[in-house]
Amino acid sequence: MANAADETIRYPFTAFNFSVEVNLPDGPQKVCNAAFSECDGLEMSMEIKTIREGGNNGRQIRLTGPVSYGQLTLKRGMTANFDLWKWFSRMLTSPDLRADAEVVMFAADGTTVRARYQLSRCVPVKLKAPALNARDGAVAIEELQLAYESLVLI
Repeated sequence: MANAADETIRYPFTAFNFSVEVNLPDGPQKVCNAAFSECDGLEMSMEIKTIREGGNNGRQIRLTGPVSYGQLTLKRGMTANFDLWKWFSRMLTSPDLRADAEVVMFAADGTTVRARYQLSRCVPVKLKAPALNARDGAVAIEELQLAYESLVLI
């Protein structure tokens, strides 16, 4: 019988099973009650300053600099409400209205949490409706982009 630690080592992380939760600070409800088929943009990069020491041509000194973060891009989402559209509209009158978001990666069983990324002070940058088609019966979101100020793996 394998224990949970063995399962973590034996099976790699999978990227096909995830959820996205977006919460506004002024309300208990989630802004994002949508399911997306793609999630991209969980990234951090650090500026590096290279210094050369006089007389030492075989070595460089690398100093760390500021960190920058990407934009979270969510594609092909389905939702039963217009909360994301309302949040985007509210940003026009209240630019300081920020939300916190979490991207949760699940194991293949769909319930075991493998990783949780916490994004703070998110701002909706782009919200795109899909091409309208009479065959589809749900409210759809073609693309949602969120800019965030920090990213932490918890």
